Amino acid sequence: MLDLDPAREGPTPRDAATLVLVRDGPSTVELFCVERNKQSRFLGGALVFPGGRVEESDREESWKDLVLGDGGDLRAFAVAACRETLEEAALLVVDGHVTDEDVVALRARASADDNALRAFLRERKLRLDLRALAPLARWITPRVESRRFDARFFVAPAPSGQLGAHDMSETMASFWDSPTAILARFDRSEIQLAPPTHRTLMQLAPCKTARDAMNVARAAVLDPICPELVPQEGTLALVLPGDPEHGVRETRIAGPSRYVLRGAHWRAETAPGTGRA
Repeated sequence: MLDLDPAREGPTPRDAATLVLVRDGPSTVELFCVERNKQSRFLGGALVFPGGRVEESDREESWKDLVLGDGGDLRAFAVAACRETLEEAALLVVDGHVTDEDVVALRARASADDNALRAFLRERKLRLDLRALAPLARWITPRVESRRFDARFFVAPAPSGQLGAHDMSETMASFWDSPTAILARFDRSEIQLAPPTHRTLMQLAPCKTARDAMNVARAAVLDPICPELVPQEGTLALVLPGDPEHGVRETRIAGPSRYVLRGAHWRAETAPGTGRA
């Protein structure tokens, strides 16, 4: 799932964006997840939230009149999060109603035409609703990875009337479920989760409603989190800021301070000799 080499100094991270869509379920909040193609070089086979790298087209000034809300320094990231979620999950966050059928058809158009989304917004007199996106976290791939990303995680309410669907190319399965249920599947070794995905689920697990999840995002600390790889009693650990073995001393995200490779899974654990939980 990860390509880590302790001797490697990886490339400069590329900007990326991820969108966590949330909705009210029967008893608790639900999130939309996709399973990455097992053939993917990065996180192959893992469950993730829709997202991908920021393209140069996401930075173009032509978006200025096609978005609701300025987005500030994060506008290109927010545009990329929306675009990638359309492509990978057939979900589109806009300032008006769009049917599920329309979104699926638009995704098909976008696969062959890079300008399809902007053309669709102009045709329908719609805008990407960047005001709906709340930044949750900033994760940077460890320096020892062969492919590195500086990824901004956003949370947004799920668009009404849209179901979501994987694309059978980059993503091979998709579903809505609660953070608690997804974490339980990971604990049973039924699925693969990368540390940023696992920690995002932990952040949102206490939420009962989509509004709760949005409030968590609005209160989040956005300092960058770049795990560092260290040896750990015959295996490896990815330590987070605040862990005794990380170069950054201050804690930047709540929860266990490291992920230790146990078999084929990275398990969240507390650093030995500390009381951080």
